[in-house]
Amino acid sequence: MLICAPDSLWELLCAVYLSFVGRQKLDLWCLQPQRGVCWRHSVTEQATKSEVSWGMSEARESALGTALATARARRGVSLADLAAATFVSRGWINNVEAGRRWPHNDWVERADRELAASGELVALWRRESLERERGSARREALRRCERESQLLLAAEPDALDLDEINETISELAVTYLASPPDPMLTQAMALRGELVRRLSIRNVKSDQVSDLHIGLSRVSGILAYAALDLGDSKGAAMHGAVAYKMAAQAGDSELMAWSRGTQSLIARFDKNYALGRELIDDGMNHAGQGTSEIRLICGAAQCAANLGDSGSARAFLLESDRARERSTPDAVEGLFGFSRAKQAYYSASSLMWLSDVDSLRDAETNAMLAIDTWVNEPPEHRSLDDEALAQVYLATARLKMGEVEGAMDSARTVLGLPEDRQISWIVSRLADLGDLLSGARFKNSRIANSAREELLSYRS
Repeated sequence: MLICAPDSLWELLCAVYLSFVGRQKLDLWCLQPQRGVCWRHSVTEQATKSEVSWGMSEARESALGTALATARARRGVSLADLAAATFVSRGWINNVEAGRRWPHNDWVERADRELAASGELVALWRRESLERERGSARREALRRCERESQLLLAAEPDALDLDEINETISELAVTYLASPPDPMLTQAMALRGELVRRLSIRNVKSDQVSDLHIGLSRVSGILAYAALDLGDSKGAAMHGAVAYKMAAQAGDSELMAWSRGTQSLIARFDKNYALGRELIDDGMNHAGQGTSEIRLICGAAQCAANLGDSGSARAFLLESDRARERSTPDAVEGLFGFSRAKQAYYSASSLMWLSDVDSLRDAETNAMLAIDTWVNEPPEHRSLDDEALAQVYLATARLKMGEVEGAMDSARTVLGLPEDRQISWIVSRLADLGDLLSGARFKNSRIANSAREELLSYRS
């Protein structure tokens, strides 16, 4: 559901939202404060396309990249030769040809001269650069529209029932699993702004105070995930603290346990495993309902593995299997659930830090299990970001076993992701892969050097 303006803006805002989250249908609530009414529109993607034909993302295919590859082939120039002549890496040029990277005009001019392209590449660069600038202007206009929708939401705080808002938050928790973090951050901010307004002016019935706190807890949890995926662990920690405080005020033990698990996740992102374990221990005091206990125990396994305690890590993973047997359905799915695929993913991300071959083989097995399971999962369980990360964990386990080519086969499934899907976790874990390839073990390996160069081109 999206809350937006009446009549003149609603079709545009629908198209914006659908293009962000890739949904086929959207429930839209229109407000007209001057008339004192609101109503719901059910909007399909097809309906919006007739009004707004352009989308949020530019095509990945690049005419410049295609022309560059053609010119190089015509002249019989290899990637390595062109890389040496233009002072970049082979992987970087490969990414330009594939449309994943956009070069500076100085480099295009050098490449044009080296390939005797007679200005063709420079002309294409200028034309595509102009198209990209126009696309950027369109995206900024769409962001302005989103900000307008937030203002409209704030202008009429009583237009929606609190139950409707909490239902929207629950839907957002599911939508998040298949969406880039930026638009999810925007939607969560608008929803929390409405709830904060109601709380600040005490515009809520006494029997709804608990529901208001639960809504604030959940939407703050979504904000914590979005901030962390965008690389802002400090902001994520603050949102996580709010999520726990609001859950505590509501007396919701399931949500309190989940919030502590999220705070621990943020601490683990910052490699503060001691704090991560403290938060897990406190969360276990509230665990019981739903799958929060499994998530906390798996988080403890990650802490132990990163601290080099392989015995405890394996013991925690076995305990998580027992916790699965006594778990109950979650009150809200999506970010607030912990599926079997997610459990296998956590197992892989724990075991891959250990050094013994048995643990690394088990990490490989669990990563593949998570990937295979997610492929057939319903939307409320399938996380595309975690699915991509599982490929990186699979690559890490294989690399630590010396299987460079197998590791890169998995890593390449992630290297080609669009920029808005390259969340902070992916960037960080791919950097860890690069560090492993730079170690003494692979010092004299030509395959490892090539793989490291490919990863460096991704990070450039």
